[in-house]
Amino acid sequence: MTHHYAPENNAPQRRWSALVPRLVADGVEVTVIAPPPHYPAGHRDDLTSEHAPGTVTSGEHGETVYRVRFREHGQGLRSRSIDQAVAALDSAWLGLRLFRSRASRPDVIVSTAPGLPSIAAGWLLGLLLHVPHVIEMRDAWPDLIHASGMLRNGQTRVSTKRRVLTLVADRVLTWLQRSAAVVVTTTDSFAEVLRSRRVQQVEVIRNGAPLDKLEPLAPPAPTSDALHIAYVGTMGRSQGLDVAIRAAASASALGIPVELRFVGGGADEDELQTLAQTLGAPVTFVGRVPVGDIVDHYRWADTVLVSLRDWAPFEWTVPSKTYEALALQRHVSAVVAGETAGLITSVHAGDVVSPGDDAALALLWGRLARHREQLAVGPAGREWAMDHANFDELALSYLRLLKSVAA
Repeated sequence: MTHHYAPENNAPQRRWSALVPRLVADGVEVTVIAPPPHYPAGHRDDLTSEHAPGTVTSGEHGETVYRVRFREHGQGLRSRSIDQAVAALDSAWLGLRLFRSRASRPDVIVSTAPGLPSIAAGWLLGLLLHVPHVIEMRDAWPDLIHASGMLRNGQTRVSTKRRVLTLVADRVLTWLQRSAAVVVTTTDSFAEVLRSRRVQQVEVIRNGAPLDKLEPLAPPAPTSDALHIAYVGTMGRSQGLDVAIRAAASASALGIPVELRFVGGGADEDELQTLAQTLGAPVTFVGRVPVGDIVDHYRWADTVLVSLRDWAPFEWTVPSKTYEALALQRHVSAVVAGETAGLITSVHAGDVVSPGDDAALALLWGRLARHREQLAVGPAGREWAMDHANFDELALSYLRLLKSVAA
């Protein structure tokens, strides 16, 4: 049960589009319950009837995909939450109808967040069908609700009603995590946070990268007219990409030749473009590109930007694009703290600056522009990715986990 599935192109979809074919190849019968693709716009991207609510299709990898109702939404928290709740309720209702006979019931139910209402839908379905429920927490919820300021919804203060509702949601989500057969996280640090909250069964199955398609790139040229910096991924509030634009503008003002390229899209893209124009920053926005073209942008880059805001829950997060950079043996300019910072440092895959510190980032890029030999990174990062972020191994870990839960 998920709020995001192919043909959407986002982190939850990419994870399961990599895991599902491997599970199917091992003989697992996979049924997916999801709304039609409508991320990130909030309305249906695909206007064909194939993905309309109520349809049943055979997925690309042999899975069966049932589409449920959803509600078109804007960028506000309330609007997105209603959409997720509508999809979750219809998912639970559909699941009850699909699996009401014992012969048709699944051995295990997996619900993945975001969105958070999918967790409650999975719990309800598992309870009524007497089937074990596995929760996959891709991000540090509910902590991100508070850290991100989304409760304020643009206001200077949080209303009492919103505080009460959030407190209830926090406690319900923690109770659901404790009630699950297993909670899957994507980082060791968030797993430890959940264990500290008396969530007994927690397993780590990291995000991954298509390592079989990512060969190490040749090191950057020893000389260049400018330092090439690429960011590949989502442009949302979580990434804090205004810091990189300010750093690029500062570096340029100091006479440091840098070129910053954004590849992807997201809710903050227009705002970031406006900021770049206002500052006269040397920034190019490429937009979304086909998956097969992404490596070309990594090849152009001398260093790959990985960035998160200075929100405490992000210390328990590792962006999935980090693994791509490691696999390609590209230097990483990491504007992060916590587990990601420790990973980059431990495998000597790049340099780390504190989140929000555009001055330090500008200084880093100035040093790299002057000393391009520091852009060369060794194989340790790729070796780590092969051992810990290989989808073949991750799928095997998931399969073992699901079999143990279903036994």
